[in-house]
Amino acid sequence: MPTPPRPSPPVRDIGFREFVLLCACLMSMNALSIDPMLPALPDIGRDLRIPHPNDRQLIIGVYFMGMGIGSLFFGVLSDRFGRKPVLAVTIALFAIASASCAGAHSFAMILIARACAGFFAGASRVVTVSIIRDRFRGDAMARVMSLIFAVFMLIPVVAPSFGQAILWLAPWRWIFWALTILAALLWFWVMTRLPETLRPENRLGISLSSIIATVAIVLRTRGSIGYMTASGVMMGGLVGFIMSIQQIFFDAFDAAAVFPLGFAAIAGSMGIGSLLNSRLVSRFGARRLSQGALMVVMAIAAVHCSVILLGLEGFWSFLFLQALSMLTIAFVASNFSAISMEPFARGAGVASSFQAFLTTALSSVLGSIVGQSFNGTPLPLALGFLVYGAFALLIVFWAERGRLFTRPDNSALRDPEFKTVH
Repeated sequence: MPTPPRPSPPVRDIGFREFVLLCACLMSMNALSIDPMLPALPDIGRDLRIPHPNDRQLIIGVYFMGMGIGSLFFGVLSDRFGRKPVLAVTIALFAIASASCAGAHSFAMILIARACAGFFAGASRVVTVSIIRDRFRGDAMARVMSLIFAVFMLIPVVAPSFGQAILWLAPWRWIFWALTILAALLWFWVMTRLPETLRPENRLGISLSSIIATVAIVLRTRGSIGYMTASGVMMGGLVGFIMSIQQIFFDAFDAAAVFPLGFAAIAGSMGIGSLLNSRLVSRFGARRLSQGALMVVMAIAAVHCSVILLGLEGFWSFLFLQALSMLTIAFVASNFSAISMEPFARGAGVASSFQAFLTTALSSVLGSIVGQSFNGTPLPLALGFLVYGAFALLIVFWAERGRLFTRPDNSALRDPEFKTVH
């Protein structure tokens, strides 16, 4: 008698801590594609003969634009084929685009390669949010998003120092080679450890009618479209910060030597804010925390504008006020994203794609306005935070039908099949 085959062992689910860490690394692809090269922008501009200093910001701007366009596609594909296959393909293509950046020998060539890298990196954000939504909802999703943001924000803390260290040892092109290697390692982690989170019954066929139907639901859901739009407007200030921070340190304050440490201090405050939000959101609710934080961001920006206009701005006042703003924005970013995704179990990929496209498109355009307005002082940046915060608050007020600081019933906060959450 032939020996019956041994039953295969049950597939073990990924642990909660590893899940958070992997999701944070996936979302960190974009920070790793931007922050390490900030100290290298002058070298890139000189080697590629970029005529105007503000034009160097396009290396950042086209990446955001490519990411926004890519966000439209990969959520739809992940709803049809699953989260894991889409991540595997896009991470591999991102690595190829990063290698192309390393080999670029003209400004036009690096812009094209950067746009392609952003296009494929759009999947890391969209699909990761869909993976989280597959398993969580409501305030529980906001808590997980905050934990992920807390880990994710470690990357901007060390990324400029990482880029500066490479510049001490090698030319700027090695920053992109390092990105290629890190993408390959992340691809291996996804392939070996990440389970498929999309349930078979929640898979959707790719059809124009189903996509339009899901987008129509998003557009008709006042809370979702409102918080998506408000998030995009508020993040315009954050993108403006990323695009202009190198020039602020180098040109406005002549502080190039301390740029990695100063950037780390500002980015680290956002990580602290995300960690605090993860502890407080279950108690106070995502709406209360994010709406209150948005008002605080506006107040800080108003003080910052006053300090600059009164001629009292210095390096340390900028560092303190900007770090305080970033800490507060952390309460806005993850909570707005979670609130806008609350209604979507089926079609989470399409909804996440639309969310990522809308927020990225808005923030890249609005952030470019801030960055291109750089005039040798931090005033355009502080003014951007104030104006965009006011617009975002008005949009939230509309989305909530004039009732702020409410907390809806989220009694079923967690997917019961994700047993590893405590």
